[in-house]
Amino acid sequence: MKSQEAKNTMGGVAKKFNTMPVFFTAISTILGAIMFLRFGFAVGQLGFLGTIVIIVIGHLVTIPTAMAIAEIATNQKVEGGGEYYIISRSFGLVIGSTIGITLYLSQAISVAFYIIAFSEAFTPLFQWIDGFHPPAWVSWLLAQKQTIGIPALLGLTYIMLTKGASLGVKTLYIVVATLGVALVAFFIGTTAYQSSGQFDATATVLDFPESGIAPVDFFTVFAIIFPAFTGMTAGVGLSGDLKDPGKSLPLGTLSATLAGMVIYLFIAYKLAIAASPVDLADTSRLVMSDIAWQGHWLIPIGLAAATISSALGSIMVAPRTLQAISRDRIFPTPFLNDLLSKGKGASDEPFNASLITFMLAAAFILMGQLDGVAQVISMFFMVTYGSLCLISFLNHFAADPSYRPSFRSRWYISLFGAIVCFGLMFFMNASYALLAILLLFLLYFIIAYFNKDKKSIALIFQGAIFQFSRQMQVFLQKADKEAARSWRPSVVALSKHTFDRIGPFDLLRWIAHKYGFGTYIHFIPGYLSRQLNMEAKAAKNRLIRMAEISSSKIYIDTMISPSYQSAIAQIIQLPGMAGTDNNLLLLEYSRHDPEGLTQLIDNFNLIRSVDFDLAILASSDRGFGIRKRIHIWITQQDYRNANLMILLAYILMGHKEWAGAEPRVFAYFTEDMMEQEQNRLLGLIQAGQLPISAHNVVFLKRSLDTNPHEVIIEKSRDADLTLIGFLTETVKKMGARIFTEYDLPGNILFISSAEEIELK
Repeated sequence: MKSQEAKNTMGGVAKKFNTMPVFFTAISTILGAIMFLRFGFAVGQLGFLGTIVIIVIGHLVTIPTAMAIAEIATNQKVEGGGEYYIISRSFGLVIGSTIGITLYLSQAISVAFYIIAFSEAFTPLFQWIDGFHPPAWVSWLLAQKQTIGIPALLGLTYIMLTKGASLGVKTLYIVVATLGVALVAFFIGTTAYQSSGQFDATATVLDFPESGIAPVDFFTVFAIIFPAFTGMTAGVGLSGDLKDPGKSLPLGTLSATLAGMVIYLFIAYKLAIAASPVDLADTSRLVMSDIAWQGHWLIPIGLAAATISSALGSIMVAPRTLQAISRDRIFPTPFLNDLLSKGKGASDEPFNASLITFMLAAAFILMGQLDGVAQVISMFFMVTYGSLCLISFLNHFAADPSYRPSFRSRWYISLFGAIVCFGLMFFMNASYALLAILLLFLLYFIIAYFNKDKKSIALIFQGAIFQFSRQMQVFLQKADKEAARSWRPSVVALSKHTFDRIGPFDLLRWIAHKYGFGTYIHFIPGYLSRQLNMEAKAAKNRLIRMAEISSSKIYIDTMISPSYQSAIAQIIQLPGMAGTDNNLLLLEYSRHDPEGLTQLIDNFNLIRSVDFDLAILASSDRGFGIRKRIHIWITQQDYRNANLMILLAYILMGHKEWAGAEPRVFAYFTEDMMEQEQNRLLGLIQAGQLPISAHNVVFLKRSLDTNPHEVIIEKSRDADLTLIGFLTETVKKMGARIFTEYDLPGNILFISSAEEIELK
């Protein structure tokens, strides 16, 4: 017994409800205000067949959503907040709370909607009182929906604040019983129109222009009617109070959805055969009361019961959604989060959140426009339902082995539901849809601004991206590698001085920003151990934060290896992360650290054992300076490096941090080669094969008695980055001297192309 109590308790809060409250909360909301007040309007405007289409389309939204909820709820433990909990734990707290706030607004506005409808139940009584010709102020008061609406809201709020959800659930049983009696009375009732046999499945008010009732287009009617189908998720908000959410949520939600659909089909038929389209489309009368047996008093009581139960369900659910959002610390101030998350009593009733809900509902009750409020609610519910279906679809697509729900929908059903939801928003009311989307974006940016520590991309998207990336890499690997294609950098960089010298990290993120792909490996010398592994994880997290802050588009990792030589051997064998082989190796050394250059020279044969293009960054104290001047040196000895150097300079200038940079190419040839190479370079520029202008090329004649290193130092002393080519044969012959003879203040990037790159 004690173990069962412990099982049904979390955080000291008793979990007391089974499946029936979920079913009754959902079915009483489904068979609510719209059924009594506007369903006849739909049949009158669109005819019986048109209303069947609305019911079918509505359930093309609600059934996939109910299946998605059932699926997600049987895979994970759904805590307080219901739909918000599901969305936020799938999409992440920033996106989840954005949708969660719109969900809360729809739930809070629903309270107002149902209470406005509840006020309509008193219309026959007020008309009877008005027949006694009371004073004018009494007649005016009786004509206002707020006369009943505000006191009813106060009463419901008082019940929730003092008695909590327990009394609300007990009341549901009485309400559902009353609702059942009203429906039975409606179905057994007969009218003269029904006896006359005038039923026409296609008849609408368009066939009766003399009635004076303006016809309404299909999607406007749909927007007004759609809240009739939305109650199926009302019970999900009780998830935090359920003994077994994984069982009760899918069973209660799906059964209520299917039962509601069947009942609505019968109601549409009964309305169509029992009243004329003109009578049905007249919103000033409660047409169901004219049809039902003893309808003059049973239907108003049923309407009152249905609407007050729906309002009760919404006022139970909405504060719990707001409470769950605040407990995730989403709002901008700790005071506001603490205020709204506060619970009362052993059942953790959301006291302050209920007060906020009361004030919001009261504002909409004062508006008193039933149809307008219904359309606003429809938009917010569409966003929520579309998100739930999208979560289910993405979980299927991600193929996460930990996603093993006991109830399974189908990916195509979920995808269809998401598309229908988002598409119907614009068909229903394009203006409202745009406003809803603008509100979502505004909320997202506000929440993201105040919650920089929370992730905006959730694990579910990572799973979907993983699957897409996996399939694309397999496709690219199988593609014809011999097909002619332009060169683009797929760079792998290695450095053990990442947190001391940021140069190679910056260079890689600039290269990979737009035109290529970069993998940055932080090298940690040593043998793999638990301590070094923890150090590597900490370094990787630091690097990821660096990448996020700098908006980098590179892949980050760390490598523990006994020596620089073994690290080089490992990275040159790494597979390309972009579905293509790595083709450029980026290494670095400091001009003030001879050991780094020595390691490079000692391992040069290993580095050159693969056909990678090679870039060696010689870092200086000045770094990349003001990032405005790039100098490229082309000589006759290493001409095959020219195209790669020019292309890398062009790629660098594609990054905003190098915006406005001026590239300058120095063509340094002996006199006998000058004319030939000048014509060649200018020809390539004019043909559009070199991404530079002719005025950026400087031709320098090289005399045999001049030291080329001194010329480069003189011309490029103010450059922020100097690109100089070198050949493997020269390194083997001269060693480190070919890198150390350039005493320039700025960084130097030495380039060696494995083969001459053809620019297209």
